[in-house]
Amino acid sequence: MARLLIVYHSMTGGTRQMTEAAADAARAAKGAEVIVKDAPDAQPEDLLAADGYLFAAPENLAAIAGVMKSFFDRCYYPLLGKIEGRPYAAMICAGSDGENARTQLERIATGWRLKKVADTPIICTHAQTTEAILAEKEIPEADLAQCREIGAALAAGLELGVF
Repeated sequence: MARLLIVYHSMTGGTRQMTEAAADAARAAKGAEVIVKDAPDAQPEDLLAADGYLFAAPENLAAIAGVMKSFFDRCYYPLLGKIEGRPYAAMICAGSDGENARTQLERIATGWRLKKVADTPIICTHAQTTEAILAEKEIPEADLAQCREIGAALAAGLELGVF
């Protein structure tokens, strides 16, 4: 059975909800074994053992969150040239824009020579005040449905070998 690795970070719950929605849908599709790792716990060997990836990151200060960036920093060079061609998708949880975080994440994946298999959604929470930014997030159902579609599609594509 193919293995889908989902790596995420969440400080206020938004990205966690997105990740859970994608993981649940991927498991329901029964096309792949689904492993979910919080970014601080994910290691290069986890990526080597997986057939495809879903990266879910919050935007902080117009970039991917530092904890997620640390995951990429820790894993990038040990995996360079070892995971080329594997499929990936990504999701961004942002307070306003998210474009730079998406660009940054996709550039890292391009450096690894991963194959992007879905557009990267930016789920916007519209958090613009200190209180709203630090508050626990509640992702709307319509946005979670997008995340489920990505998870299910990745699992199905891995099972069918279409990536």
